[in-house]
Amino acid sequence: MDTTTAAAVPERRASRPKRSPGRGRGRGPARPAAAAAKAAGVAILLLFTLFPVYFMLVSAFSDRSTAGGGTLVPTDLTVDNFVYVLTEGDFGRYMLNSLAVAAVTVTGACVLALLAAVAVTRFRFRMRTAVLVMVLVVQMVPLEALVIPLFLQVRDLGMLNTLLGLGVVYIALSLPLAVWMMRGFVAAVPKEVEEAAYIDGASWPRMFWSVLFPLVAPGLVATAIFAFIIAWNEFVLALTFMTRSENYTVAVGLRQFFGQYANDWGHVMAASTLITLPVMVFFILVQRWLVSGLVQGAVKG
Repeated sequence: MDTTTAAAVPERRASRPKRSPGRGRGRGPARPAAAAAKAAGVAILLLFTLFPVYFMLVSAFSDRSTAGGGTLVPTDLTVDNFVYVLTEGDFGRYMLNSLAVAAVTVTGACVLALLAAVAVTRFRFRMRTAVLVMVLVVQMVPLEALVIPLFLQVRDLGMLNTLLGLGVVYIALSLPLAVWMMRGFVAAVPKEVEEAAYIDGASWPRMFWSVLFPLVAPGLVATAIFAFIIAWNEFVLALTFMTRSENYTVAVGLRQFFGQYANDWGHVMAASTLITLPVMVFFILVQRWLVSGLVQGAVKG
């Protein structure tokens, strides 16, 4: 190394800006402050989300004198509200009706959505894109605009006041979203997998059940959850199509606990708790398949 290069090295080192002595130390206190702010935000969000659930449970297990009165800490817990709702309120029948309607909706929506997704993804026909656009347009129509046309159709078919008729209507409501969801899952399956099954001598039905169906099963689980929630929580159509009390669903049956001048909040909250439990149990059982399915459909589709 010559003297010119040796002299240039110290000059370059000297030309580098010196780090401020307080700069490195300033990051230390900032990180705990940011973490504390994030923790406080998460705590507020959890409180805002979970407090209605906590208040519902407290009111459901409180007696009639304290239910709905703003009591945050329960004193005397009782199940009288649940007993009244299930016996005098006939809420058990309403839950069975809702389960029957949900079973029809989930089965029909999953089967039809899967077949439609396979048709628009694997087969080429005229106006295929137009069919997908029309399916999406149906989803944009407000529910209030569909009540009267659906009522007339169900009446002409002789399916008013029937659980099957309500289930068919819910299938029609859930199909647009279900078809688009299943389309993403079917499109994510490589065509080479199906071609390999054909080379091995499998027919189309055998390929469908043995190869394609297991690969799109997470999508079916996600579709089943959304169809179940639609059928379980819907109120307007159930109130319109069901005029007999023995055919009420849980959403319509909950209305009877609201009075004209006063509300029995203990019974209302007990019925609301019973409505919430099946959805929570169903979601917990299939949560793993739902999360994996939604990620696969969003990324690969």
